[in-house]
Amino acid sequence: MSSAGVNGEVGADVGGEVGGIHRFVVFGDICGSGTLDLAEKKHQRAAMYAAFDDAYSSVGVEPGTFHQEDRGDGILAALRPDVPPTLMVGRWIDTLYESLRAHNQGRARPLRLRIGMNAGLVTQDRHGLVGRAVDLAARLCDSPPAKRIMNETPEIDLVVVVSDWLYGNVVAEGGRYVEPDHYRSARIRSKETDEAAWFHVPRRPAPPLIGRDGELPPEGELPPEGAARTGVGPSRGDGPTPRPVGGNREYHVGGDLLDIHGNTIHGGFTGIRKDSGRDSGSRSGSGPCSGSGSVSGSGSGSGAVSGVGEPE
Repeated sequence: MSSAGVNGEVGADVGGEVGGIHRFVVFGDICGSGTLDLAEKKHQRAAMYAAFDDAYSSVGVEPGTFHQEDRGDGILAALRPDVPPTLMVGRWIDTLYESLRAHNQGRARPLRLRIGMNAGLVTQDRHGLVGRAVDLAARLCDSPPAKRIMNETPEIDLVVVVSDWLYGNVVAEGGRYVEPDHYRSARIRSKETDEAAWFHVPRRPAPPLIGRDGELPPEGELPPEGAARTGVGPSRGDGPTPRPVGGNREYHVGGDLLDIHGNTIHGGFTGIRKDSGRDSGSRSGSGPCSGSGSVSGSGSGSGAVSGVGEPE
């Protein structure tokens, strides 16, 4: 199945010479299609085309204005040069995700897709699309990290992989529906390809990848220090305050309580008033904190403080 551009073939031979045209290339593939029976294959294939049609419509790409090839359980497409790439990495991805989510509700066998995206010179002969941009889009879609994400994280229905060039020149610039901070880089090594790529799972702050080769964290383990994580640290309800080291503390407080132990602050605060150490007795402070009281301690501090105010 092919939809030629309105001006004829994509990058067709002109005057006996091959004329490559810079195009946005999309390569999509259904995950796990080899495990489906014929009826399920036909159903998921139809749903894939419907989801792609919804995504194209959302960015104003009309049928017959782009080239699209059927790949059995996948799709290869090249868009016209006048289609803004920001729309493809933004609204197009978002609409595709929403279409998949709507289709998959209540289904035992959800439709799950891997998408590779790239841009570059593309030409066309009577058999279809030709160009390194097409080759790389296919490698991105079928890359080992993309397959690991989908194989080991069954709750994910869509992973998008973009080339390093596309990320640096389009995604990183941002825009509506574009989330550059939610992408993570990993190395792609497949056949003759050895380069960086960027992975994105819609509605997630980061894909489940660690390491430069796109390894997934072992089951039950958190990513290492410096890897993408969510959360904001300790808060009320996260458990008791850690026991202090070097002595016991006794608190007699009326109102809000702020406990600073080591480098961890438990409780809300607006500032810290540092004791100059000129006296070792108790000291009263004023500020936006409510309540009053005194704090006595036998720990490692040089004094006791009541109240919290603005920093001095």
